[in-house]
Amino acid sequence: MSETMKTAVFTDIKEIELQECDRPVPTGNKVLVKIDATAICTWEQRVYTGVNKVEFPFIGGHEIAAHIVEMGDEVNKLEWNVGDKVVVGATLQCRNCFYCKTGNSQSCNHFNHSAQLEGMPHKGMGGLSEYMLVSPDCMFKYDNVAPEEAAIIEPVSCVIHSVETANIQMGDTVLVIGCGIMGLLHTAIATKQGASVIVSDVNEDRMEIAKKMGAKHTINPAKEDLAAQVTKITNGLKAQVIFDTTPLPSVVADTFKCVCNAGKIVLYSSIHPAEPVPFDPNWVHGKSIQILGTANSNDRDFVRASRMVSEGVIDLKPFVSAVYAKDQIKDAFESAILGDKFRVVVQF
Repeated sequence: MSETMKTAVFTDIKEIELQECDRPVPTGNKVLVKIDATAICTWEQRVYTGVNKVEFPFIGGHEIAAHIVEMGDEVNKLEWNVGDKVVVGATLQCRNCFYCKTGNSQSCNHFNHSAQLEGMPHKGMGGLSEYMLVSPDCMFKYDNVAPEEAAIIEPVSCVIHSVETANIQMGDTVLVIGCGIMGLLHTAIATKQGASVIVSDVNEDRMEIAKKMGAKHTINPAKEDLAAQVTKITNGLKAQVIFDTTPLPSVVADTFKCVCNAGKIVLYSSIHPAEPVPFDPNWVHGKSIQILGTANSNDRDFVRASRMVSEGVIDLKPFVSAVYAKDQIKDAFESAILGDKFRVVVQF
């Protein structure tokens, strides 16, 4: 094994390059993993385009599939072995604050995308590298799927957290707005929870994919009135649960017209550009509406996501839109920001 490694470094807006640096060595309770594949999330795309502000140089990458190559002396060898295939969870949670200690590590009070990880030459999440040091509590085993698919287990874990936040009941009508990868994963998982899913998107092809994942109804808001169609489909009841997976503030306002009394609106996506959305608090109060936010995932979500994917409950093959070698890293990002793909994956 070489004493150096390659890592992809953002050096400026729309500038990313492979740099060589020292390979970290695991000691104590640390594990060295060889990264096999990293998917390019929307977050990293926004770093590349300058929407998300970071201090350069910066190393992105948090949707990671890897395998163990070396372990420190204090790692539990009964649980972990060299060669184990793992996905890497969030490495930036402090594991010590009130939220981390009470099972809500997805809301860690000290979560910082720009933290300095041990063994990395620059700040950032570190997954766009050949190797990284990981604590065992941030690793989750997977099996039976290719690393390019396993890299997408992280988004699955986030959607599991979102669906459980909504506490979907069997027989609920669920409206999923947006048929990007996150909307389609919401569709698949909500269907498996026993919901009847309506999807809304302007892209007819993606709504056809949603049907294959279990959606019962599709609505194109460019051609039909969304609220009127939801009301018609549900015989006047409207949706018990709505997942907004789009970044558009106007869509948040649309959800208010589509939710039933005592219903839930889950704001899954961040809004770009960030704009306030007016609402009537008396309506929320009088109709017992719950407006919920969800972001990231925790260990429990990751365990179940990796199991669901490993056992074939969720098929991630359709979401691997393109695969690039690490020396094509700039091409990979240029491809990802076109917006016509689910996930672009980089092999390391």
